[in-house]
Amino acid sequence: MSQPEQFEVLVLGSGTAGKLIAWHMAGAGRRTAVVERKWVGGSCPNIACMPSKNEIWSAKAAHFVRHAAEFGMTTGPVVVDMAVVRERKRKMVEAQVAAHLCNYKESGAELIMGAARFVAPKTLEVTLNGGGTRLLSGDKVFINVGTHAAIPDVPGLTAAKPLTHIEALELDDLPRHLIVLGGGYVGLELAQAYRRFGSRVTIIEHGSQLMSREDRDVAEEIQQILSEERIDILLNTEVLRVSGRSGEEASLVVRTPSGERTLDCSHILVATGRIPNTAGIGLEEAGVELNERGYVRVNERLETSAPSVWALGECAGSPQFTHISEDDFRIVRDNLAGGKRSTNDRLIPYCMFTEPPLAHVGLSERDAERQNVKARVAKLPMSGVLRAQAIMEMQGFMKVLVDEADDSILGFTMIGPEAGEVMAVMETAMLADLPHTRLRDAVLTHPTMAEGLGPLLAQVPARAAEQAAARWAAMERPRHDFPLSYQIKTSVRLHTDCRSRKTDACDGFPALSRCACYYRLDPCAALPCRAKVIPQRIDQHHHTVCRSARLGRGARDRAQCHACALSSESAASSQHPGEVPTRVKARPHRRPAPRW
Repeated sequence: MSQPEQFEVLVLGSGTAGKLIAWHMAGAGRRTAVVERKWVGGSCPNIACMPSKNEIWSAKAAHFVRHAAEFGMTTGPVVVDMAVVRERKRKMVEAQVAAHLCNYKESGAELIMGAARFVAPKTLEVTLNGGGTRLLSGDKVFINVGTHAAIPDVPGLTAAKPLTHIEALELDDLPRHLIVLGGGYVGLELAQAYRRFGSRVTIIEHGSQLMSREDRDVAEEIQQILSEERIDILLNTEVLRVSGRSGEEASLVVRTPSGERTLDCSHILVATGRIPNTAGIGLEEAGVELNERGYVRVNERLETSAPSVWALGECAGSPQFTHISEDDFRIVRDNLAGGKRSTNDRLIPYCMFTEPPLAHVGLSERDAERQNVKARVAKLPMSGVLRAQAIMEMQGFMKVLVDEADDSILGFTMIGPEAGEVMAVMETAMLADLPHTRLRDAVLTHPTMAEGLGPLLAQVPARAAEQAAARWAAMERPRHDFPLSYQIKTSVRLHTDCRSRKTDACDGFPALSRCACYYRLDPCAALPCRAKVIPQRIDQHHHTVCRSARLGRGARDRAQCHACALSSESAASSQHPGEVPTRVKARPHRRPAPRW
C-alpha cells in the first residue's frame, strides 16, 4: 500500500452534517477533505427536501388555478407542462449546488468527487469520478453517507424498474395512472402533488392506516383530505406480484381485505422506507460496528466503536430529517470543544408538506400511552381558528398534550395551513419550559394561525386533583333534618359513605365504611356518594343516619352509628314526617380514629 495523503479531518459524504463539519473544521484552519460520490451537498438540495418542495409548490399553483372560480376568477382549461415544472426545479437545484461549491472554496475544505471505501482504520481509498485513485487518511474521521430508498422483495417489482423519489422528481411527462407503494410521508407528498398535476393516483399501504407512527385521528384526517381530492387509498393491502414496466404499462396483483385484484397503471412509485448506505464501504476494515438494521452503531455523542471516528445523520440512525443532521453536527462540534451534549435530550420536530401540511413535535397520544405518561389532551378543529375561516381553508385540527402532574407541554400536532410555523411557536414554548397557561394567556396577533393556540390551550382539561376539588366545591350540600344540636363537624376533608348499590355513581371516590361521625349523610339520602367538607360540630353524643338509600323501601330503616348510641329522643327529633321512630339504647359517644 502506498503512503496515504494525511489530513487532520476526513469526511465521507457531503450531506448536511458532513459538509457543516467540513466547513467548520476547515474554517478553523485544519486541513480537511470531503469525499462525495455524486451529490454535492447530499440528497437534501439535490434529490429530496428542496426539489420535492419546489414541485409540490408547482402542484399547489395548479390546484389554485383549477379552483380559480371559487375566488371569483374565470380561466380556461388547465394544462400542466411537466417539462417546465422540472426545469423550474432544476434551476433551484443548480443555484443550491453553486452555493455549496462557493462555501467549499471559501472555507478551504477540499471536495473530492469519487467512490470511497475504508481499507484500514481511518484510511480511505477513493476511486475518482474522473479516473484514477487516491489514498487518504485522517486524524479524525466523520461518516455521513446517508440512506437510499428500499425496494420491497415483490416478484417482478425490481424488473419493472419502479420510480423512487429521485426519478419521480425528474419526470417530464404526466403519468396517466401513478400507483404509490407506501403510505408514509414521502409517498403521500408526491401522491397529492401528482394528483394535482392531473394524474390518477392510487396509494397502496400494507398497514391498517396511513403514516403508521401517527395517532389514529391524524392518519384518518389525512386520509379524508386525500380522498376528497379523489386519490384512491387501499389499506391492509399486499402486493403479490408485478408485471410490465413502469413508465410504459404495468400491472399489480394485490390482496385486499375483500380479495385479490389486478391494478393497471402507467407508473409505479416506491416509497416504503430507507436503507443505510453502509454496505460495501469497508467499515469492518475501519473497526466500525453496525447494528442489526445496518446503521452505524453510535453512542449518545455520535461516537462509533472506532476511536476518533464519528457517524452523523441518517446512516447513524438519527431521525431522517435535514434539521436533525444539522443538530448532529452541532453536538459533535460542541463536544470536540469540550462540551457534553447528547442526542438523548432533544425535541424532534417534523413536517409533512401535503396541503394542508402536517406538523408535529414532542409526544403523540400513542407515544404517551406506550411510555405510560399521563397526559391531558385538548383538540381544536381548524374551523375554530379565525385565520382559517378568513381564507376558507378549514381542514384539519390542532392537538396538544399537557402533563397531568403539572402544566408543561408534552407534544403538539397540527394539520392545517402554516402548520410548521405554528408548531415552531409551540416548540419554542416547550424548549423554554413554559407552562401551557402562559401561552394560553399570551396576546397573539389577530388574525394569524398561531392565534388558534389560545382557544386550543383553553380547552386543556384541569388536572385530576383540580377536577375533584371543583366537583367537591360545586356539589350541593345535603339536606339536614337533624336538629342543630345533632349536626356534625370534623376538621378532616372526607366524603359521604355510599350506601346505595350503585357503586359506579361514587364520582371516582372509593366507597368507605366508617362511623357516621365522619360522614355527613343526608338522613333520607337517595343520592350517590358525594365528596363533602364537613362544616358542623357535634354538640351531642347521639345522632341518626339513614342506611337504606336507593333500596326502594317506603319506610327508611334506621341504624345506629357504630360509635354512637341513639336515644329515642334524638331519633324522634330527626324523624321524617310519617315515619315510625327507631328506638335504640343510648350509650356514650366513642369517636374512632380515622383510617385512611
